[in-house]
Amino acid sequence: MAVRSVATVFGGTGFLGRYIVRRLAADGHVVRVAVRRTARANELRTMGDVGQVVPLYASLTDEATIARAVEGASIVINLVGILAEARPGDFQRLQVEGPGRVARLAALSGVGRMVQMSAIGASPDSPGAYGRSKAAGEAAVAAAFPGATILRPSLVFGPEDAFFNRFGGLARISPIMPVFYGATRMQPVYVGDVGDAVRAVVADGAPSGGVYELGGPKVWTFRELLAWMMAEMHRHPPLVAIPPALAKLQATILERIPGKPLTRDQLAMLSVDNVVSPGAADLQALDIVPTAVELVVPAYLARYRPGGGRKTLPS
Repeated sequence: MAVRSVATVFGGTGFLGRYIVRRLAADGHVVRVAVRRTARANELRTMGDVGQVVPLYASLTDEATIARAVEGASIVINLVGILAEARPGDFQRLQVEGPGRVARLAALSGVGRMVQMSAIGASPDSPGAYGRSKAAGEAAVAAAFPGATILRPSLVFGPEDAFFNRFGGLARISPIMPVFYGATRMQPVYVGDVGDAVRAVVADGAPSGGVYELGGPKVWTFRELLAWMMAEMHRHPPLVAIPPALAKLQATILERIPGKPLTRDQLAMLSVDNVVSPGAADLQALDIVPTAVELVVPAYLARYRPGGGRKTLPS
């Protein structure tokens, strides 16, 4: 009887992780979902046969738990990432040291393929600590596991995303729609396409290593994207450009609120374009046709329409 390969997914309970776990299980891998809160991974068990998807405790700050998670695995995928620090130094711990630790222990364990999920905008010269830490994490992974594949998605969208849903919720309660750096360009990519990209780079016979930048079929400015969203939700608040100085003041206040709706670091990242670099290997290089925002997002923006998207019958 053939022995199934084992794929370990760090951070598999997140928005993106669920799509990747489902694809790995469908391809026949035993999937270890390595997370700090294993109870949250229990619902992923139904994505495979009995015993195929296995929640496993692991922390990127604990070498022993990482070593246990990667032992015997042929594929390791690290999806752990944060948009804002809960404590000072979290970017360094979770997006630099953690990926480097996973890569080093995966290499020691003889893992064949490793994938590090990064982001477009990862650069040592990024204006935000988030972008700089993502770049440092890539470097740490490459140093410890030279054959690792780096995936850099743009803004990821899907029914559970934190971007379109956040602005949809804001549109329901705010008389205006604030616009920060409205001319910044972004290239939203569908979460399912990112999952397919992971599936492609870990497949038997796929080339090892390389950096892929993942974007959708259309480049939008931030203002264009917001205007399109408001039209889809049948809401028409004025789009109000917020001057950078005022935006920074607002972020300073909002980052003190639980959940940190907006931080100064996120604002800094929003000031630079988030699009696939000219000549970069992209979804097409993996034989994936990118999915348009217009094909997916309207279905889950409908609930933010007046009346919750329900049609009103004539009296």
